[in-house]
Parts: sequence; structure tokens; C-alpha cells
Amino acid sequence: MKTLIHNISLILHIDQNKRKHKRGKELGDFPTTENAWLLMEDGKIADYGTKGSEPAADEKIDAKGGMLLPTWVDSHTHLVYAGTREDEFAKRLHGMTYEQIANEGGGILNSARKLRSASEEELYEAAAGRLDELIKLGTGAIEIKSGYGLTTESEVKILRVARKLAENFPIPIKTSFLGAHAFPEEFKDDHAGYVKQIVEEMLPKITEEKLADYVDVFCEKGYFSTEEMEDIIVAGNENGLKSKLHVNQFNSLGAIEISVKHDAVSVDHLEVMTDEDVAILAKSDTIGTLLPGCSLFLEIPYGPARELIDKNAIVALATDYNPGSSPSGNMNLVVSLATFKMKMTPEEAISAATLNGAAAIELSDELGSIEKGKRANLIITKPLSSPSFLPYNFGHNHIEHVLINGKIYE
Repeated sequence: MKTLIHNISLILHIDQNKRKHKRGKELGDFPTTENAWLLMEDGKIADYGTKGSEPAADEKIDAKGGMLLPTWVDSHTHLVYAGTREDEFAKRLHGMTYEQIANEGGGILNSARKLRSASEEELYEAAAGRLDELIKLGTGAIEIKSGYGLTTESEVKILRVARKLAENFPIPIKTSFLGAHAFPEEFKDDHAGYVKQIVEEMLPKITEEKLADYVDVFCEKGYFSTEEMEDIIVAGNENGLKSKLHVNQFNSLGAIEISVKHDAVSVDHLEVMTDEDVAILAKSDTIGTLLPGCSLFLEIPYGPARELIDKNAIVALATDYNPGSSPSGNMNLVVSLATFKMKMTPEEAISAATLNGAAAIELSDELGSIEKGKRANLIITKPLSSPSFLPYNFGHNHIEHVLINGKIYE
């Protein structure tokens, strides 16, 4: 089955170099084609060209003068959770900090208590509704973390739900085991005991059921130390899991150096970075994933995108969608925030949210740019004056159609 998209004003993010990612100033390398068409066959991009050279097709989709670009790839989410935390949001508005709320049993531990009492079916129904909304907002691939269970049974439950979502939805879904998200209340005075449980009980069980693609750790003061993070990375590697890590959200503790030493696929957050952190990351192939939605919601610093790009690092963007610190999975908002809060150009932000997001979950061979042979996961926008209008006119939905595997998603 051949389907032709015609009357495209501009195709964005064409890439003919088969790049797995864009490094540094390459993020602004953003080839386009005006007055274009794109041909899809068997769910993949078959060809593209300019008006007047359209090939024959079985079906046609009229873009009506809209632009066409790859779907967003959200490489950092906590999509499977039970219950929201707007009560904590209200507490912050009355002057409490995120750390103070966590110290009172709120934050991650609050979500863990709610999740342990929820059934797998309840979690699936809630997460499926969220995922359906995100696809309609242009997300064509996603990563989902555990981390709100903090027991073997509950961590497994989250990852089983994520795998079920992958079976029932048409987009690629990668999963990360984040048992090291916080120390559960029963281990608050026995950190070594909980790390031992992660290494000796949780990881083998999750590996046995093939529930995770990556291992993750929240390395931060009051959470997991760099030594504990390294022990869990090594154990994850021994179980066949590469690492994607939460680091440098509130403090720089030396986690970047350890992550790079162990060839982490990505280090995520990076709101607090020293010059040494930036230099180490820029010289590596580890992707720095920035989460501006979290910075907006918690009113903490934004990741130093401009400095990382100028130093030649590989930068991606993601939502950090979760009920406590970033309760939005809208990648369109993330792209906007990246431009006016982190000084990325529209082209850099779109590249970071597509190809580099795909690289951060090792999917850039099949997603993230307009290339022949890649999946036809595409966004058709409403008619817009330029690519810059997408982040500029934030808060508005500029998407006319989302195509997943060459078919309009409805």
C-alpha cells in the first residue's frame, strides 16, 4: 500500500547522512524542502520530492499547506503512576520546597504508597489514557520508567503495565527500571539493605521477565549516592541493561564522570552543572537529556543547553512526565520552553526533540528524521508561516494530523 502526502508547504528535518544523533552545532543543521510531497509504503518513508514530481499512490493525504516533520520522541517519562499530587503543588504555593515535602513523606514516597494499592488493570487504564493523549500531541515513541513501586512486586507491576502498553499501542516504547528512585520507608535507615535488594532480587526478576531495556538511578543528596549509583549501574550491566540516569538535578556530585565511565546512554536533568561536568559530557557519546518542564514546574534552574551545545555535547529534550515534578507530557511545550528559557534555536530544539530523543532510547535508526526507510511516524501541522512559529506560538495546538506507521492516528 502506497500513500502520498501532498500539498506540503515545507518538510522539516530531512537527513541524508544516516546520523544516529546530532552533536553540538549540528543540531542547527536542519535541511528542508519546500512545496513538497512524501510517499509512504508499508508504514515507512519511501520517497519525497518537490511539487510536480508526485508518484502514483493507492491513497492520498492532503496536507493543505501544512508543514511535515518527524514525530517527537519523549525519552524520559514516568507515565505509569497511581493518583496525582496537586495537594503537594498547593503546599509549594504556600512556601514549602520540594525537598521539605519529600522529607515529610511526600514526593516519590507518596506516589509509591498510592501505586502499591493500585491493581495492574487500574494502572494500565490510566496510563493508556495518558498515552493516547500524548500520541495525539505528536509523540511517536516514548520511554517509560518504573520507580513508584520501591518493592519487587510493585516495580515489576509497573514494568508489566509498560510492556502491555507496548503490545497494544502502535508506537515504540522503551522501559527503564528505576527501583533506585528513592529509599522506601522500610529501608530509610538501611540504605545498604535496599541497594542489596535491588541488585540481588529486583534486577534478576526483571531480567528474567525481560521487562526493562535500561537501568536508572536517581543520584542526588537525600537519595542515592554516587557509590550506590555505580554499584547499581554495574549490576544492571551484568544483567544486560545499559544505563539511563537521573543526575545533577539539585547538586553536582560527580555523577557525570561515573556515568560516562560506564558508557551511560543518557544522563537526564542536568539543571546544576559545573564547567568540569560540561567538559566531561561534551567529550563523550553519552546524551545529555534536558527536562525544561520540570524546571518550569519546580521553579529550579534550566539545564545549560546553550553551553552544552557550544561545547559540542549531544543534547536531547524530554518531558519528565510525572505526577510530582512535571505533570505534563506535552512535547510541544517542551520545545517552546527550550527556545525561550534555554536559548536553543527552533531548529536545535526540534532536532533535540526528534533525532536526539530517538538516540537517547537507541531508536534513531528508525525514527527522528525524514529519511527513506524510517518509520512514517510524522506530524502534519496546520498551515504555519515558518518552523519558528511552532515554539513561538506556545500553548496552541498546531497539529492537524499525527501519522503512526503511515496511518492517521485517531
